[in-house]
Amino acid sequence: MSMDQISLFIVLAGVFVFFAWGRWRYDIVAISALLVCVLIGIVPSDTAFEGFAHPAVITVAAVLIISKGLANSGAIDRVAHIVVPPLKSLAGQIGVMSGFAAALSAVMNNVAALALLMPATIESAKKANRSPALLLMPLSFGSILGGLITLIGTPPNIVIGHFRNDALGAPFSMFDFTPVGLAVAIVGIVYLALVGWRLLPRERQAKSAPDELFDVGNYLAEVLVPEGSSAVSMRLAELEEIAEACDLSIAGIVRNHKPMLRLPKSATILERDILLLETGPKELDKFVHKLGLETKGSADNGKGLFASDDVVLVEAVVSADSRLIGRESGELRLRSRYGINLLGISRQGQTIRKRLHKVVFRSGDVLLLQGDADGIADTMARLRILPLAERGFLMGKRSHAWIAASLLAGAVALAGLGVASLTVSLALAALGMVLFVIVPARDIYEAIDWPVIVLVAAMIPIGGALETTGATVLITESILSLSGSHSPAFILTLLFIATMTLSDLMNNVATAVMMAPIGIGLASALDVNPDSFLMAVAVGSSCAFLTPIGHKNNALVMGPGGYHFGDYWRVGLPLELLITVVAIPMILWVWPL
Repeated sequence: MSMDQISLFIVLAGVFVFFAWGRWRYDIVAISALLVCVLIGIVPSDTAFEGFAHPAVITVAAVLIISKGLANSGAIDRVAHIVVPPLKSLAGQIGVMSGFAAALSAVMNNVAALALLMPATIESAKKANRSPALLLMPLSFGSILGGLITLIGTPPNIVIGHFRNDALGAPFSMFDFTPVGLAVAIVGIVYLALVGWRLLPRERQAKSAPDELFDVGNYLAEVLVPEGSSAVSMRLAELEEIAEACDLSIAGIVRNHKPMLRLPKSATILERDILLLETGPKELDKFVHKLGLETKGSADNGKGLFASDDVVLVEAVVSADSRLIGRESGELRLRSRYGINLLGISRQGQTIRKRLHKVVFRSGDVLLLQGDADGIADTMARLRILPLAERGFLMGKRSHAWIAASLLAGAVALAGLGVASLTVSLALAALGMVLFVIVPARDIYEAIDWPVIVLVAAMIPIGGALETTGATVLITESILSLSGSHSPAFILTLLFIATMTLSDLMNNVATAVMMAPIGIGLASALDVNPDSFLMAVAVGSSCAFLTPIGHKNNALVMGPGGYHFGDYWRVGLPLELLITVVAIPMILWVWPL
């Protein structure tokens, strides 16, 4: 084993550890690993950033813009209200809902598909008086399964498609994934509808869907500033310092029956003002006595906040790429900077009520936010947090829905007929979304998931280093020596299981980039069809069902569903075993060795 190979294996082990740890975001881990490879001479400095110009990166970006266009057009909203109704049969509801999620994920980013369908799914659970936990995990798993069906369904498929082009001179086409992916998706959805939900713990199954995830009255209180109170004539900044010392926060002020959320720090507290406080009983008592205030009791389960139609409460979930992740509420200054109040946080179904300004946000946290009705939607979009309630109206114009669908269909047709490459075809469709103002020009870069772009671009040179250092040959020889005289089909199965297991612990794109060269190496050493091994890597790297960290969708539903870490493997392990049983024969049939 050469020094370069040893160094590369150490870097890859570090990537694995940091991905599994989850403390650093995956794009930071990937770019750090790339720079380490450059510094130690494994990746040449003059080619280190060629990954950013790779067609796979452009394809992923175009798919994300197209997904944003489909969402903005209102096409998904209209269909979701028809396809995701509350049904008497839970199995029927799960089957229809997860099947629709899979169909959407075949033609758009599966994270976007899940985000669009979550509000309708939660509303459906409420109407049927069912636990959201029964529906949200199947929704997540269904959207992941749908990504297997086409080349653009998920970034690992895109990476594998372009890797085939780099290694063998021809990419996979749009629907080369369909026979295997569709069979796996159908079997997986049937399992979720008939068996999967039954494996959830009874407390998750039995919990009724609440009207709200938060009991606002438990931690919101109204206090009056009476004549003679030391708070009179005090600046808001001073009052907030005292409030923080008492371990509570000021959610807003009601003056002349009008809630006021955007008062400057220099604003003066007036007699007869009503302070809306986020607090517990002991903290409230301390604050009231310190300033000579009068308690008015709880905020009537939040209704006191609605003295004006200008103020609303919204429940939202923190997405995997949100600006909030890893930061404290107090550090972000949500009220002064964004005009919203954080009134509660729920994590894995448990409400956090104290010292919210010190809580570090995580992906999947459910937030209760208070803000101006007109601006809160834009603020949530900027922060990349997703609403959990239906918006009550359909976005977009009907003509936009048809245009968006036509642009996507046109891109598929251009690529299918060989008029243009898939990358160029999708880039044209993305441009069309902008020219028709389905995705406004100001939102283009907001639509792109930049951590994924950086991840793909950084991992491509690292994947290339597996080849240039001879590490792929070394790994291939080790696998073959350990497997002895077993058949190529057995080794294909081992590769599939190893890829799927790795994807449960680290990002699926990184898994695809790392395992694709190994698949090619194994096929070459066995003198069999490399497409079989690449397809095994593509399917295996996307099937992350054992943990909430393996796929963004799993993390996204963790908070709203109130799931615990162990719930995923209870439902996901039988699903992964079933996928293995179905996928391997299908791969061998469609892509014979």
